[in-house]
Amino acid sequence: MKRLTTVAITAVAVAGLTGLADAQAADKDGDGKFRVPEFEVDASWPKPLPNNWLIGQVGGIAVDRHDNIWILQRARTLTNDEAGATEAFEDATNEEGEPIDALGNPRPFGPIADCCLPAPAVMQFDPEGNLLQAWGGPADEDFIGGRCREEDGCVWPAGEHGIYVDHNDNVYVAGNGSGEGGFPWAGTHGEDSHVLKFSKDGTFLLRIGQPGHVGPTSNDTDGADNDTPLLWNPADTEVDPKTNELYIADGYGNHRVVVVDADTGLYKRHWGAYGQNPVDDVAADAVGPYAEDRDAGITPPHFRNPVHCVRVTKDRKVYVCDRVNNRIQVFDAGDVGAECSNPGGEEGECGFITEAFIRPDTLSNGSVWDVDTSTDRRQSCLHNADGTNQVVDNIHRRKLELLSSFGTNGRNAGQFHWVHNVATDSDRNIYTARSTPESALRSSRWSRTARRAAAASILGRIVGFTAR
Repeated sequence: MKRLTTVAITAVAVAGLTGLADAQAADKDGDGKFRVPEFEVDASWPKPLPNNWLIGQVGGIAVDRHDNIWILQRARTLTNDEAGATEAFEDATNEEGEPIDALGNPRPFGPIADCCLPAPAVMQFDPEGNLLQAWGGPADEDFIGGRCREEDGCVWPAGEHGIYVDHNDNVYVAGNGSGEGGFPWAGTHGEDSHVLKFSKDGTFLLRIGQPGHVGPTSNDTDGADNDTPLLWNPADTEVDPKTNELYIADGYGNHRVVVVDADTGLYKRHWGAYGQNPVDDVAADAVGPYAEDRDAGITPPHFRNPVHCVRVTKDRKVYVCDRVNNRIQVFDAGDVGAECSNPGGEEGECGFITEAFIRPDTLSNGSVWDVDTSTDRRQSCLHNADGTNQVVDNIHRRKLELLSSFGTNGRNAGQFHWVHNVATDSDRNIYTARSTPESALRSSRWSRTARRAAAASILGRIVGFTAR
């Protein structure tokens, strides 16, 4: 078995960095030197929400081709006091017979406060931070059972997780929860084992997977009732515009990336760690905690759950977040996914290119939560959200070297608690989302002062960041 090899992750002092031609061409100053971008919080972004709305945990964030920012938030995670303006839900009571609201909070005498009300799950903002539209989820009245009907195949996830907007402005929503009922807005379908596709206005288009399915089934190709692959708690999605293929990080239950046709949902290919196909679910589930591999100097041979993100770059590379194993694995989009054996993790085999461990001593939830690329022509940087160490990293994409990081643990502007997702716009602003269970800054925008780039943060209302 391979010994654990920590790829050199070199911390480069920003002030002393010169001549890094790949690092981010957009940061070129008049002196001809290239510098790693620096970021600071833009606390003016976004604007206050209408309708007395408050958002819950943010399970995903994305930027579309128009530079609009989309978030996927979990209205059902608002606490009793955060959703203080909710009324009692018709004919709903708790075990004590008290009237309850849609979230299960007691409301024997009506609302407990003036603020606030749960917002719809999918929210779209323009670059200035204005809310353009909001739809989806149980907080969007008549959406479930209206535009999203179970008889049409649309089952809203119990735990919203991951959002992506493709080159045709279609919106993809995944989930990693379990709908076991218990309050009016709770899901009742069992496991979130599916991805939903909508038009930009929330019209349902397609479902991939089977709601309620329990795996693991990492080698399934067509087991759902609509002949799409069986998923199990998928974490993230991305569409390759060159091929119109949907890549799914599958995920919290399965141990693979699976690729389907973005229009039909039909299977194209899949793979596990090191490009292996078939995936050995039994062996992957049998491994102990990451700490045992780390302390024994063993390189993990399988993806651990969750396989938390997948990104496809213009040069046909696929980046996969193996979160708990603290690593990014890189694959050749044109070679990976066919039946292939690579138990030794050899580079150049089965479409596997290389891997890098980020803060390999990290335990708990791991250090590689989500990655996105910088938007310069070369996509020269990767930005990694590390929700355990509470930082966002700037990584040299070609060398996989850590160049710099920003953020600290905390709940104020410019700080993180469970930084969960990251997305970039064409001005190289960075937007971050947080899935913190506490009421805290849940999404943010960071900007570079030189170019007014930014990354956004949300606290029941939304706050932003500006880079320098």
